[in-house]
Amino acid sequence: MFEVTHASHYEYSIPVEHSTHLLRLQPVDDPVQEVVRFSLNLSSSAEEILYEDVFGNQAIHCAIESPYTKLSVEATSIVKVYAAPPDDHSLSRRRSSIPLVWMPWQRQMMMPYLLPQELPESQLLELTEYAMSFVERNDSHLLRTVEDLNLSIYRDFAYMPGTTALSTTPFDVYTARHGVCQDFANLFICLTRLLSIPARYRMGYIYTGANYANKIQSDASHAWAEVYLPYVGWRGFDPTNGCAVAQDHIRVAAGRNYGDATPTSGTIYRGGGAETLSIEVKVREMHA
Repeated sequence: MFEVTHASHYEYSIPVEHSTHLLRLQPVDDPVQEVVRFSLNLSSSAEEILYEDVFGNQAIHCAIESPYTKLSVEATSIVKVYAAPPDDHSLSRRRSSIPLVWMPWQRQMMMPYLLPQELPESQLLELTEYAMSFVERNDSHLLRTVEDLNLSIYRDFAYMPGTTALSTTPFDVYTARHGVCQDFANLFICLTRLLSIPARYRMGYIYTGANYANKIQSDASHAWAEVYLPYVGWRGFDPTNGCAVAQDHIRVAAGRNYGDATPTSGTIYRGGGAETLSIEVKVREMHA
């Protein structure tokens, strides 16, 4: 069981008179992860609309009409993450080899998670060759290929905060061999999609009390990837740590890419001026 606090503090040089915000801060509640309690506090009064977005995320749309120069958005969650038994990949319907064959209706449903990012053809060809090298050295075995890809990004790419931006592409990461969790998730997603394996972006948190090198991740939102395995479902892989997603990962929002799952976003319609933003995230293990 974990307590997660996620606080975003905004300051503006001149008052903001009107703004809207989209918040995806409520963790997933399903048979594997239970949300015991969730609370959201805004320092300014707002009209709030709670809804489930097209990706199944719990979202809150906020409209603020009263002027402000400071805005704080603080979310607190208490979440239980349950252990799950290992998947049985020996069953005949759980296809274990690449290429995967999708029925037309399956491909239609999965299309948003099968299209890689639009990049120059030369870059996509090079990334495809790189992805296929994992298929070849694992004798086209689906799960071993995905696990090898996940572990190789962890081993071969350096975790270097501040060296990339939202505009950084998977090919940029592939050539530079460094980045942060968002970059490694994007590269993993691009490579698996080039192999016709559906993949999506997952935002959440990680408890780094375990032996992970990247302890800084517990002080920020974390990102990883999920792939869809036939007759298994969505399974998470964390290339930043080279591991499968387990009980120290807290799932929040998912989508095709970062934009679909970003925790906070907004638009200022009047006022604002220069903006200063600070974010504080804490993940604490709770003992019954």
